[in-house]
Parts: sequence; structure tokens; C-alpha cells
Amino acid sequence: MINNNFTIKVATREEINIAIEWAADEGWNPGCHDADCYYSADPNGFLIGYLGNKPIAIISAIKYGNSFGFLGFYIVAPAYRGMGYGWKIWSAGLKHLEGRNIGLDGVVAQQENYKKSGFKLAYRNIRYEGFFSGQTFERSEIINLQNLPFEMINSYDQPFFPANRSAFIESWINQPQGTALGIIRDGNLVGYGVIRQCLSGNKIGPLFADNTELAELIFLSLSTKANPKEPVYLDTPTVNQAAVSLAERYNMKAVFETARMYTDNPPDIPLHRIFGVTSFEIG
Repeated sequence: MINNNFTIKVATREEINIAIEWAADEGWNPGCHDADCYYSADPNGFLIGYLGNKPIAIISAIKYGNSFGFLGFYIVAPAYRGMGYGWKIWSAGLKHLEGRNIGLDGVVAQQENYKKSGFKLAYRNIRYEGFFSGQTFERSEIINLQNLPFEMINSYDQPFFPANRSAFIESWINQPQGTALGIIRDGNLVGYGVIRQCLSGNKIGPLFADNTELAELIFLSLSTKANPKEPVYLDTPTVNQAAVSLAERYNMKAVFETARMYTDNPPDIPLHRIFGVTSFEIG
């Protein structure tokens, strides 16, 4: 039974750290600097539920532009599960994003529950894990994104996401313990990717490129930035078979799967050029 002392409010920047800690406890392996980056996406984008003075539930409900939103970090503290608090904060997240097309990456086992809230399956994402020898890989056309005008990077990123997310991308490509690389051909950016330090190993995401050859060059360049003793992770949309093949070509193993779902029609984005998803938590 829901206790009357349960309240839900917008989380402060400091309270977003709770989401990161709980995600780590769930084995989701968040990035070391994800909290700052996610806060930049939408400072009012996390809701937290308190039972009295104790935080027991959290969800992210990120607003992008005027018509898109993304749900993530749907976690209830283990001792309070099965009591209705999860449904309360889930409903608050949906209400927070009311009137928008809402996306999420949910665990496959929860697909049927999400369908009850109006979500429809678009495609699957698979997380791959691999190890790289630490050998150097250099190409003159691969450059650090910090050496490019941000507008060039933001302009390249926009087709891959259904709404403006420039504040987040600027934070994401400049985060500590991260490296953002791109390829310039004929004066144009034709692909870019980011690798960031996580609690365990490193995650590559996003990895966007105009074709498989470019994606592979960026992927290999990013992989050399990781500690060879630590795993590298890449989240691929299964609808892009070239992305799946890229991961498997380097002996990466599937370790996790999500269902990308939306409340409305899937956004018109070039999935054949998405070789690595930016984030399961905020899109």
C-alpha cells in the first residue's frame, strides 16, 4: 500500500547522483561523468520520489524540443519494490512528458508492461563487449572534435535525433575521461564517435558515420583510447546489420539487449548510419 508520505519532485543536480549510484547497483555500468551530461540535456529532466525524507524511486523524463521526450533510469530501491511506488513515479514521468512522442530503451522482459502504457516496439539494441590490444591506430583524417567548430558537429548530429539536443552534445563531447573523434573529408564531417570511461571499462557512443568504412575507422581509433585490460562496449541497433557485423568482426560478444520503443511512430532517423547508440538512458 502506498504510504501517504510518498512525494515526487524534480531532482536537483545533486540528487541525479542517486540515479547514477542506483544504476551502478543494477549493473547498468553508467559513465563516470554521465550525471553532468544528462543534467545539461534537461535540468528538470529527473524526478525523484521520497518516502518521508528517504529517496526510494527515480526516473528520468528528458524533454527535447517541444515534441520529443525520453524515459530512463526507472528504478525503485529494492526494499520498496512491489508496493506501488514504481507505478507512481512511472506515471509521473509519463505525465511530465505528456503530449510528446516518448522513447525508451527497456529490458526485453518489460516489453509487455510498456505496451500497456502505450509504447510500441521499434527495434532491438544489443550491447557488445570486447577487448582491444592497446595498439595504436592513426589516420591523418581522424581528428579530435575539440578542434572543430561546435556548429559543424551539432549540424552533423541533428539528423540522428528527432529533436535538438545541442546542449547535451556539447557537454558529451567535452566530458572528462572521454575522447570524441571525427573524420573530415572534402571539408565536411562524415562521421564521429565518443568513448567515455565508465565504472567498468569504456563505452563507445554515439558512433555515427556515412558508411561502414568510416564507422570502422572511427571505432578502431576510439578503441585504442581504452585500457587494453578493460572492456569496451558498443550498443548497436540490430536493424543496422553493418553495425552488428562490425562488432562481431572484432570478436565482441553480446552481453545485454534492450527494446527501443516509442509511444508514437518511430522518428525518421537514418538508422543505417547509426553504428553505436548514444545512451540507453536518455536516447
